[in-house]
Amino acid sequence: MKLTRTKIPDVVIIEPTVHGDDRGYFVETFRQDKLEEFVGYQINFCQDNESKSSKGVLRGLHYQLPPYAQTKLVRVIHGSVLDVAVDIRRGSPTFGQHIAVKLTSDNKKQMLVPRGFAHGFVVLQDDTVFAYKVDSYYSHQCDRGIAYDDEAFGIDWILDTSEIKLSTKDKTQPKLYEAKDLFKYGVDCYDA
Repeated sequence: MKLTRTKIPDVVIIEPTVHGDDRGYFVETFRQDKLEEFVGYQINFCQDNESKSSKGVLRGLHYQLPPYAQTKLVRVIHGSVLDVAVDIRRGSPTFGQHIAVKLTSDNKKQMLVPRGFAHGFVVLQDDTVFAYKVDSYYSHQCDRGIAYDDEAFGIDWILDTSEIKLSTKDKTQPKLYEAKDLFKYGVDCYDA
């Protein structure tokens, strides 16, 4: 299992080792001890989630506030997505910057999206199955979002805007400068 820090060091890419032969393959998709040793803090995942989407579906950019802030470990079981994490920690040297990584069932890459980041993905292939672990339960009261198309981020979502399919919720998210509830760098990301 290879773990790599991105240009935003708190966001980590995980590339599991695939053991395959003519019968198929075996892959270890999660090792809590290795992940915690690499990131330097404890992560207690409590829930696994899965979604299936058609090409063009864009989910995000979502996050939860403390005390229900979430670290997510995301991956694709079938298909392909462009996965995005945006630093929304006020005072962070990388505030407003993003990481975008193509996650596919073929490359088996995963991304660790820590607390203090908004997360979203756009589906690049029909019938894509996306799975993720979270370390805090969903809270409607703490649920927030940022507009996926905020020019401040400069995210290239790969698909033409005419192909993107949004939920009603994601059509009305505020821009980053309009968001009232964000994180404070070094304060409330890991203490929830």
